[in-house]
Amino acid sequence: MTMAICLARVDSRLLHGQIATVWARSVKPNRILVVSDTVAHDVLRKTLITQAAPPGIRANVITVDKMIQIYHDPRFDVFEPLLLTETVEDMARLVKGGLDLSQVGVDIGSLAFHEGMKMVTNSVAIGPLQAEAIHYLHDEVGLEVYAQKVPADRKQNLSDLLLRNGF
Repeated sequence: MTMAICLARVDSRLLHGQIATVWARSVKPNRILVVSDTVAHDVLRKTLITQAAPPGIRANVITVDKMIQIYHDPRFDVFEPLLLTETVEDMARLVKGGLDLSQVGVDIGSLAFHEGMKMVTNSVAIGPLQAEAIHYLHDEVGLEVYAQKVPADRKQNLSDLLLRNGF
């Protein structure tokens, strides 16, 4: 047995009000795991993120390698986490490390725009690196990869959005 992941979400804002209220209420995790090598080594951001956890749900900030390690450790099977990464590339690293997301797929909730990217939804910007990671997750692993800002929104197939935008 391994931990039962409630939601695997990519959100460049990581743990914020929408996650702490709407998503946590919808998927009912017993833990929020923020997985980011950058944030795990930034004391200020790590502190702010763990303080943003909703009442009754503990949040931890860990590295990608640590997430892969605890996923395979039976002592953590009691976790039913909402899993957050800052980038699609980190989510792909987790899957390459053995995380099974076949039951939940990957929600691309928000990706901030940077030079060289295209907006594919009103909250998701994609560049070549993100497109490559999404193609890996969808085409090679066979995961459902979708954009859904909040639970009330309909899921939008990311592969279709990539095709329409030339990726």
